[in-house]
Amino acid sequence: MRRFTIVLVVALLALMSGAPTSTGAPCDTDTSDCDLRQRIATAEQYLQSRPGTVGFVLRDRATGATYRNADAATAIWTASTIKLAMVADLLTRQQAGTIALTDADRRLMVAMLRNSDNDAADALWSRYGGPANAFNADFPRYGMPNVVPQRGFSEMFPYWGFQKATADDLDGLMTYVLTGLRPADAAAVVAEMQRVDPDQQWGVWGAGPAMAPGNKNGWSQEQGGWVVNSVGFAGPGQRYTLAVMNALGGEGGYDDGVATTTQLSRILLAP
Repeated sequence: MRRFTIVLVVALLALMSGAPTSTGAPCDTDTSDCDLRQRIATAEQYLQSRPGTVGFVLRDRATGATYRNADAATAIWTASTIKLAMVADLLTRQQAGTIALTDADRRLMVAMLRNSDNDAADALWSRYGGPANAFNADFPRYGMPNVVPQRGFSEMFPYWGFQKATADDLDGLMTYVLTGLRPADAAAVVAEMQRVDPDQQWGVWGAGPAMAPGNKNGWSQEQGGWVVNSVGFAGPGQRYTLAVMNALGGEGGYDDGVATTTQLSRILLAP
């Protein structure tokens, strides 16, 4: 994949608003600009034919160039992507000395990342949430200011399984995992996200093996229909991050969401 450049931020903002994206350089002399613009344009055109609402944020950590589509700030059920935020929170509290994670806890964290184990999430949520609901209180610190637990769907409130957030929040979370955790913890999370079970190798995984992707996916059939989400990274040194949230409503199902998130990732990230 050709590299993003800082000057492309202007082009990205223009494209997002529907304005012309010319930077004054013809495509035959500014191929990186043209490659990025074409990828974004192709992605937006693809999404017009897909069911439901899709919010996504693409980030190049090397240049700082970021693209947010029109629905990046739309609140959507998080499903199991919130488990990545739980892992980030537990590791941050461990580093601060406010909790002491056991080997059993760490095995549960791996289970949440590799196979999205709900029982593991329940155990950790109950053990480390506390009466003050430490998880939700901490999430804004990890670039997730819009996470809101939803009432009326479970006996426990707040509960990890019923939360809403935005693609912007997942983008902030992925950035925090890569840059806010201590290096050893970040490397461990990256490694687990690259080892997800075969049935979760979709979404950002669509970047392809040459880009060494890793992802945390989430899917559920909530009130209003299916949601199918994916957040992760791709490229050398996890250069690119991508957060995708797809609320299908009554327009499609799980397979549609998997196809959308995977093809979008392929368009944006594959070599």
